[in-house]
Amino acid sequence: MTILPLNPTENATPEALTGFFSQCRDAARASGCAQLVSISVTVDALDPLAVLESIYEPEELHFYAENPRMETAIAGADAVASLEASGAGRFAEVQRFIDRTLEHTLAVGDVTAPFGGPHFFTTFAFQDSVTPGEPFPAARVFVPRWQVAKAGEITTAVANVMVEPESDPVALTERVWRAHRKFAAFEYPAAQPPEREGRGATPETSLSTGTDKKEHPSLPASMREVGDYRDAVRKGLDLIASGELRKIVLARAKEVVTENRIHPLRLLNDLRQRFPDCHAFSIGDGCGRSFIGASPERLVRVSRGSLETEALAGSIRRGAGASEDAALGASLLRSEKDLREHALVLDSMARRLAPLGVKIDTGVRPGLRKLANVQHLCTPVRAPMPEGCRLLDVVAVLHPTPAVGGTPRERAVARIAEIEATPRGLYAGAMGWVNARGGGEFFVGIRSALVDGRSARVFAGAGIVAGSVPEQEFTETELKFRALEDALKRSGDS
Repeated sequence: MTILPLNPTENATPEALTGFFSQCRDAARASGCAQLVSISVTVDALDPLAVLESIYEPEELHFYAENPRMETAIAGADAVASLEASGAGRFAEVQRFIDRTLEHTLAVGDVTAPFGGPHFFTTFAFQDSVTPGEPFPAARVFVPRWQVAKAGEITTAVANVMVEPESDPVALTERVWRAHRKFAAFEYPAAQPPEREGRGATPETSLSTGTDKKEHPSLPASMREVGDYRDAVRKGLDLIASGELRKIVLARAKEVVTENRIHPLRLLNDLRQRFPDCHAFSIGDGCGRSFIGASPERLVRVSRGSLETEALAGSIRRGAGASEDAALGASLLRSEKDLREHALVLDSMARRLAPLGVKIDTGVRPGLRKLANVQHLCTPVRAPMPEGCRLLDVVAVLHPTPAVGGTPRERAVARIAEIEATPRGLYAGAMGWVNARGGGEFFVGIRSALVDGRSARVFAGAGIVAGSVPEQEFTETELKFRALEDALKRSGDS
């Protein structure tokens, strides 16, 4: 990436911008390659989700991720460059796309600000390949046309433009200038109007927070279980008893049909408010479908030469009061079955990171991660990022972790595809972003739902090890389902 010593806020006129794009077009002509032009500007404090809501278009790709613990949120939409990949080499193929794009990138403005410069929004499905007809590919990466992100009190807006050798600088200026004016004087609407006609929307999809029951009726939903989960657990236990596996994570799916269309960002807003300790996310496929959730599990974060990840496995419900909650947490910390499951996850992470030069301590006893409806055993991990190691190298070796796959990984993942009643798609996949400096963050797509119009496919899973009881695992997944089910009901409540 080439950073140009230009300040887009100085002499910020359409004429100056047209002159700049003319220079970028000349660079594209000289190189024979399109140039990604990335313009970064710090702006007054904005809520990235509110901005995304205001310009949401179902037929455009979008990506939103929020990490309240880090006080960060990032949103982007509409792709100026993208790639889809499949197979065992999908991580490397995405990295090559990022490298090629950055070779022909011209960046100006507040590039060094938090979330400045172009970002590559990336999703990897649970499996290396997906079944035909699934809404998301096995891997996708895209550079958004626009991006708004917040880190603490700093908000950075980024406009990305692909300048071809034949591009019209005046047309490019008009497009960017409109976006610049909008972000510079963004106003939060008191109520969003219904989506425009012609997009398959109905008035009930309004994002208004008003109390008009005609506009926001409750959502009586039909709910259908997909497959027989208890039977799937029994099959998993047979594989463990035979010695083929030590652990397998099996997921359930429910098909929910609501009375009205489900607006994905309204559902997301509910989740992020109820689960502030989770990664809230929404990922659009560009055809009106969105994968949405509030995941408690970070896969990996890389920033300033430091790598952060965590082992998250072993669960129990929250208590009705402080005493019961503390007693449940203490029993989880003593549970031989849950501690064994947790150790499998941590040991597997250590083995897979070692060839990259990352060393982690597996002798640390786990603590508790308490969420609104469940508590988990959790071991945070931090290590220096080895020289020459890249973020997607780490994602490739960690995904899928035993917390969502099993042990041994390859055999467990293959058996999951045979046993589970529905394809996972992005459920338990890896999703996140990579910046131009090689940093970024990925999380695991659990506690999630695939939303499509009036229907949603909701997922939840549990780790199966020796000693697991089918009925207890069914109960655990019911607990994990509750967050999404309640949010779906509330998304249309008055």
